[in-house]
Parts: sequence; structure tokens; C-alpha cells
Amino acid sequence: MKEIEEDFSTDDELYEHYSFKAGKGQEPLRVDKFLMNFIENASRNKVQQAAKEGNIFVNGIAVKPNHRVKANDEVKVMFSHPPHEYLLVPERIPLNIAYEDEELIIINKPAGLVVHPGHGNYQGTLINGLIYHFEHLPQNSSQRPGLVHRIDKDTSGLLVIAKTEYAMNHLSKQFFNKTSEREYIALVWGNITDDEGTIIGNIGRHPKNRLQMAVFPDGSQGKEAITHFKVLERFDYVTLISCRLETGRTHQIRAHFTSIGHPLFNDERYGGDRILKGTSSAKYKQFVENCFKILPRQALHAKTLGVEKPSTGEFLRFDSSLPEDMVECIEKWRIYIQNRL
Repeated sequence: MKEIEEDFSTDDELYEHYSFKAGKGQEPLRVDKFLMNFIENASRNKVQQAAKEGNIFVNGIAVKPNHRVKANDEVKVMFSHPPHEYLLVPERIPLNIAYEDEELIIINKPAGLVVHPGHGNYQGTLINGLIYHFEHLPQNSSQRPGLVHRIDKDTSGLLVIAKTEYAMNHLSKQFFNKTSEREYIALVWGNITDDEGTIIGNIGRHPKNRLQMAVFPDGSQGKEAITHFKVLERFDYVTLISCRLETGRTHQIRAHFTSIGHPLFNDERYGGDRILKGTSSAKYKQFVENCFKILPRQALHAKTLGVEKPSTGEFLRFDSSLPEDMVECIEKWRIYIQNRL
């Protein structure tokens, strides 16, 4: 099978092997020495090598062996391969199935559900639920049954699952050849100047924060990524947009809009969980905090998905409604702006 357009390579996956939190009384201590106190049979050379390879993180940032751990720091060791306890087991997880036939399944994924095991989430994922409800799903190149593409844990919306080997290959080629259709709805910080446009910039792992993706417009690193957008509604300090993807890179929409100064609303990983635009009044601050509570995740929904049915060539297009948390948050912004006019 060709490499499909959606990224499933180990370059974009990091699996959590160890996680520790420094105590309140922790005196500053080199991270290599700190880890040797917690990891059984760990040699200092192995710990230092892991740090040199960018696999040791303190508070989400890759650090060198001489970095000093302080009180309340979170220390994690993450590698591109899964730990020994990584097992794919069936779990009885409810699935919101928007469509199903003999070849494919369309799932409407809720926010909060991880698509596949990884990053410390080895159970309770969509894949665990799929292998419980469906037998003999085909494996993709990364050994994830039925999976053709993916969306982030805290992104809601549609994705397609293949039920046969032929469907897996056919659907994968559609994503690779950019003949599938995907539309996302997002709320981003700031007033985007243009009514529509295209963001082009390679996306790859962030050189310092390995849990983030970064944009490299000069193409020096990463993989090609193209996002088309259109403004749907403006609320002075935030903008509601529609995005159409040509490529399917990890965190593509989140990274692209951060790169142009418009992080997604309440996107903690990319800095959107702070007040980035607006007034300094206490009333406005309280309003935004209330919006964060209503929508406790990045404001991103995979609304529309279109694929060709493998056996017949018929083009199938599916649409999903915005989830309640996004609807309520958008309506609050709409009312807030109207009351200011």
C-alpha cells in the first residue's frame, strides 16, 4: 500500500513509557539522575541517550540530560515505539454510527474520544470499540484495524472506517490522491482579514516542544500541508471559519492557523486557552472564561466527509451537525457582539 495522505508514520507518534510528577519538596536535580531514582534497572547512559534523542519531556518540553527537575514538574519518557504493555483489546464502547454498508462505516466521533492507542491512552479508544463491535477489520500499514484517517482526541466529527481489505486500499488511495472531501468548522482567535484564502506550509514535529507540530513555510522540514479556508461569521475578537483540507497532517488546522496568528479558540496545546484578543475589562474576561467552560476543548469539528464507494464508484457525502458545546459557545459570542453594537 502507498503511504496515504493521512500521517500514520512513527515520526508523528510518541508513546508514553514513563510518567512521573516531582513532589512539592523536590530540590533541583538533573533529569537523568531524577529518572534513575524512579525507573528500575535504568542506566545513566540509557537515560542520557533518550534525552539526546529528544524523548524526555519536562512539562511537555523536550529537555537535555542536564536539565534540572523542580518541584511539581511533570517528567515523561516517550518513544516512537509502544511500550510492552501496549495491547489492542476489544472494549464495549458506544459508537455513533452515521452510516454503514458492507464496505465502510462512517463514525461521528464525540470530543474526548481518542481514535487509536498512543500517548499514554492504551485503552478506551475508538479502535478498541471498533474491534469489539466489528470482526475482521483490515489492518492498515500501522496495524490500526479499519483506520483510514484520524482526528484529534478533542476534535469532534466524522471519519470513515474500512470494513474490507479492498475498501482500505481504495479509500487510502482517495486520501492520497486528494479526491476525498473534508470540511471542518473552527472558531479561531482574532479577526481574519481575508474572506477566504489558502495556507501553505510544511508541517513537522516542533523542534523544542515535541508534543506540538510546527509550520516550516520554506519547506526545510516536515511534509507538505495545504489548508483552504472561508470566513463564515465574524465576532470582532474571534472568527468562525470553514476549512477544506488537501492534506491530512497531524494537527494541520491547529498548526496552520497558529502559524498565521489565529490559534483555535481554547486550544490548550497551541496557546488558544488564553485571552488573545479583546478588551481588558473584567466583564469581558468573565465572558471568555464562561465560553471556555462551555467549550472545554479546541473549537474544531469535522463537519463534512465525502468519499467514493469502493465497489461502485458512487460518491457518498455525509454531513454532521455542530455539537452542542460549539453551538452554545458560538451563540454566546453572537449575542455578546450584538449587545455591544
